[in-house]
Amino acid sequence: MTYQFARIDLSKTNYEPCVEWAYIEHFDTETLERLDDIYKTYTVYKHFASVMPMFHSRYLDPMADVIGYYDNQKLVAWSLIRRFDEHNALCDQFAWNYRNPRLRLGIETMKTECAIYKKRGFKYLYLEQAHLYKSKIQGFEILGPME
Repeated sequence: MTYQFARIDLSKTNYEPCVEWAYIEHFDTETLERLDDIYKTYTVYKHFASVMPMFHSRYLDPMADVIGYYDNQKLVAWSLIRRFDEHNALCDQFAWNYRNPRLRLGIETMKTECAIYKKRGFKYLYLEQAHLYKSKIQGFEILGPME
């Protein structure tokens, strides 16, 4: 198995938010259940053979941002972004219910996240896996070995 890490150099991006979004800041039982439901729907839809559990503590981490994505004012997707410092963040987890595939949220949310974090002064968004579709994002870079 080959595993490549990647990042997006935000100085090389020129995106504006292209989907309806908002930070999710209140994590009551109903919100947590909705996030969990979207995550489960996403993993089943994608037929993942191995799935990392979503512990609620990941949403509540003070170094994490949870961004909700909406279609007709209904939460349909979310991203968990983990901030390492004021310049570097990791796109830790994404989930989408796929009820409207024409939204293309997998790629459109990445563009939106580039715009959000660039505006906040971040330099890089790190991606754990360098999937082919992610390479279409402006500023995409494969990380090499340590030297």
